[in-house]
Amino acid sequence: MMIVASIIAYFCILSCISWWASHRATNEAFYAGERRSSWPMVAFGMVGASVSGVTFVSVPGMVLTSAMAYLQLCMGFILGYVVVAFVLLPVYYRLNLVSIYAYLQQRLGLHSYQTGAWFFLISKIAGAAVKFYVVCIILQQFVFSQFGVPFPLTVVGLVAFIWIYTHRGGIRTLVFTDVFQTLCLFAALLLIIYKVVASMDLTVQEACRAVMADERSRVFVFDDWASPQFFWKQFLSGVFIVVVMTGLDQDMMQKNLTCRTLRGAQKDMCCYGLAFLPANLLFMVLGVLLAQLFQSQGVALPAAGDQLLPMYVGQAGMLVLLLFTIGIVAASFSSADSALTSLTTCFCLDICQRPHDERLRRMAHAGFCMAFAGFILLFHGLNRTSLIDAVYVLVSYTYGPLLGLFAFGLFTRWQVADRWVPLVCVASPLLCLGVDKMVGSLTGYRFGYELLMLNGLLTFLGLWLLREQRPEKRVGGISPQV
Repeated sequence: MMIVASIIAYFCILSCISWWASHRATNEAFYAGERRSSWPMVAFGMVGASVSGVTFVSVPGMVLTSAMAYLQLCMGFILGYVVVAFVLLPVYYRLNLVSIYAYLQQRLGLHSYQTGAWFFLISKIAGAAVKFYVVCIILQQFVFSQFGVPFPLTVVGLVAFIWIYTHRGGIRTLVFTDVFQTLCLFAALLLIIYKVVASMDLTVQEACRAVMADERSRVFVFDDWASPQFFWKQFLSGVFIVVVMTGLDQDMMQKNLTCRTLRGAQKDMCCYGLAFLPANLLFMVLGVLLAQLFQSQGVALPAAGDQLLPMYVGQAGMLVLLLFTIGIVAASFSSADSALTSLTTCFCLDICQRPHDERLRRMAHAGFCMAFAGFILLFHGLNRTSLIDAVYVLVSYTYGPLLGLFAFGLFTRWQVADRWVPLVCVASPLLCLGVDKMVGSLTGYRFGYELLMLNGLLTFLGLWLLREQRPEKRVGGISPQV
C-alpha cells in the first residue's frame, strides 16, 4: 500500500507542476514553450529524459555480458552532442524552426519533408510504445498485480495520466516536469546503490575499489576488431546515434529549441551530453555491485542481464522496491511524455500543416495516446518477444533515411528530383537488410550499430543519383554560426 500511495503522491506533484506550467498555455507554448526556457533547466531535465525505463533495467545487466564496454558508446555520444550543438542547432535557430523536418521542405522539397516526418512518426510511436510496454510489465509484476489490477487497466491508466499532465502545456510543461523526474530518477538510483553497498558491509571507498578490481569493469576493447564491442565501432556508432537519434529526432530536439537563444541551446546540449557518461557509469557500477553481491551470497547470476536488477528488487525488501518503482516511473514517464508531445507536434505541423488549429492539436494528442495504449496492448496480446525485437530492428532501420536526407541537405549544394525521394528512403532500408543478410551468410559477420551508418550512406547515394543541376535553395548549411 505504501508503494501505491507513493505513486499517487508522485502523480499529484506532477499534476501540480503541470497546472502551474500550463496556465493559459497557447499552441505556441505547447509546441515551442514560447522559446523562453532556461538552458540549465532544459539541460538537467534532458539527462533524465534521455534515460528510459528500459535503460534503468537493462544497463546494469550489460556488465554480465559485455562488462562496461557500453561506455565506449557513451564516449562517442559526447562528440555527437558537440556535432549537433555546432552543426545542426545553428541551422534550426537560423530558420526559427519548431519542427526540425521543415528544414527538408525548404532545402529539398515537399516530398522530402513529409517523408522525413513520416519516418519519424513510424519510428517514434513504435519504439516509444515498446519501451513503455516493458515498463508497464515491470510495474504490473511488482506493484499492480498485488492489488488485482488487470494489465489493460494498468496501461490505460498510465497513458491517461500522461495525457492529463501534457495535453494543455505540451513542451512547456515537460521542461518543468523533467527537472522533477530527473531528481527522482537519480535520487532513487543513488539510494539503491547505497543499499547494495550497505548490504555488502562496505564503505564507499571500499566499494569503489571493489568495482575497479572487478573484471566486469573493463571498458575498452581494442584487441578484436570483429567484436561488436571493438572501441572504434562503438565510438563512431555513438557519434552517429546521437546525430540521428537526437539531432534528427523531433522528440529530443523539441525541448532544446525552447531555449531563449542559440548560445543557450548549445550550452544545454553540451552540458547534458557530458553528463550522459557519468549517468550511465552509475547504472553500470550498480550492475557490478549487484553481481558481486549475488556471488558472495552463492546466488546464481541470471541468464539475461535485464533480470539482474529486478532479481535484487524482488528480495531486498519494501524500501528498495519503493525506490525502484519511483525510479522506473520517473525514467519511463520522462521519455514517454515527450514522445507523445513530439508526435502531436510532427503530425499537426508537418503532416497536416495547421500549426494554429488548437482543436486539431487536442484531437491529435488524444489520438496518439490511444494509439500508444493500443500498441502496448497489442504487444501484450500477441505475447511474442520476437515481435518486440522486430520492432526495435524496424526502428533502427527507419532512422537511416533521416541521416541521409539531412546529410545531403547540409553537405551538398544540389537539388533533387523531389518526387522520387520517398522511393529512395523506402528502398534504402530494404537494401540495407539484404546486405546484412548476405554478408552474414557469406562471412558470418553481423552488423551492429554500424548498420545505421550504412543505411544513411545508401540513402545519400540514392539522393545523389537523383540530383538536379539547379541553384541550391540557401536555407541552411554547415557553417556553425553563433
